[in-house]
Amino acid sequence: MRKLLLLSLLVAAPATFVLASAALGTSSSRDSTRATGVRISTRKLPKLGVVLVNAKGRTLYMFVPDKRSKVTCVKTCAAVWPPVKLASGTKAAAAGQAKASLLGSDRNPSGGRVVTYNGWPLYTYVADTAAGQAKGQALNLNGGLWYVLSPAGKLIKTKL
Repeated sequence: MRKLLLLSLLVAAPATFVLASAALGTSSSRDSTRATGVRISTRKLPKLGVVLVNAKGRTLYMFVPDKRSKVTCVKTCAAVWPPVKLASGTKAAAAGQAKASLLGSDRNPSGGRVVTYNGWPLYTYVADTAAGQAKGQALNLNGGLWYVLSPAGKLIKTKL
């Protein structure tokens, strides 16, 4: 009986090690996904050039009243211009021509954090219903002007 128990332990130990290693690997990959929850990329748009977009190719905007790093578009404004939210414990990743060094985040008065680029909190626009649209460009709406940003973090003020 003792030999059988010892044999069972010797057979089970490597299997347990493999399962534990696999679980750790899964956890590790889950942690790295969690570390980069939002991807900011770029796309070339007619008349505007290369602008910032989210992972779905939706155009990203900045709001002049935010005055860099202070989210002011909340409540009704945020319903029209949803902020690019950052889940707790995550950070944004740069892709395309976007620069990781210009990415950051700011506290959202409505709770949580909002992704920033060159200090500007980033938003999408509900009227942009497909990738590649920029219907919010140079609009004076919800208390201020809205512009797209270049990969260098500069406002593009071209009117469409």
